[in-house]
Order: sequence, then structure tokens, then C-alpha cells
Amino acid sequence: MTLPLWCLALACLLPYMWIPFTVPERQAMPGGFDNARPRSQQAQLSGLGERAVGAQSNAWEALPVFTAAVLTAHVAGADPTWSGRLAVAWVILRMIHGAAYLGNVHPLRSASFGLGLLCALSQFVLAAQGSP
Repeated sequence: MTLPLWCLALACLLPYMWIPFTVPERQAMPGGFDNARPRSQQAQLSGLGERAVGAQSNAWEALPVFTAAVLTAHVAGADPTWSGRLAVAWVILRMIHGAAYLGNVHPLRSASFGLGLLCALSQFVLAAQGSP
């Protein structure tokens, strides 16, 4: 399996890494942790818990673009070195994005989002250059 495809596998796990940050907030709510209605309870969170839900939601939203980009580059025979570099950068930037979301650091969150998107879109450029 190529490095970009390994990054894609890792990207599928990224949304899950932010949810543990909601647990203490949910446990502290009236009635405690509500596993029967998690979305309703998460919608009532504030502070760190709310930001963790936002980080998870944004990670899910970014995943289809990255998936399409990596698979398109792979199928088109894009330069594997550059595709790998862009995929690794995307994963790192998305981890920074989530951490900045949790830390409430808006400029870093926005910058890592934009740079990550640029990495994903660059995979399409590589695909266009590598396709016959």
C-alpha cells in the first residue's frame, strides 16, 4: 500500500480522536453521560466539549475531499513522492486543525484548514499532470 493510501486510512480515524474530549463535559451534565441520545446531549455542550464536537464534525467534512483527491491521484498515476508528501502534510495539518479547535486558537485553526485544503486540491493537480 502506498504512503498516500496509508494516510487515507489514518484520515478515516481522525474524526474519532476528538470525541474523548467531550466525555468529561457530558458526564458533568444533568443526568450524566447520555448514550441513548448522544447527539442531543452533544448539541447542548459548551466550551471544550462543544469545540471537540466541532473538530469532529469538521474532520468528517474534510474526509471526502481528501479521499477523492488521494484516490484520483493514485488512479491517475500521479508522482508518488509528491502525492505522499501532500498526504502526510494533510494529515499533520488536520491534526493541528483539531488541536487548534480544542485550544480555541482561531488563526491557527483557519490556517491549518486552508493549508490542508490546498494539499488536497494539489493532489488533483498532480493527477492532471500524471494522467495520459
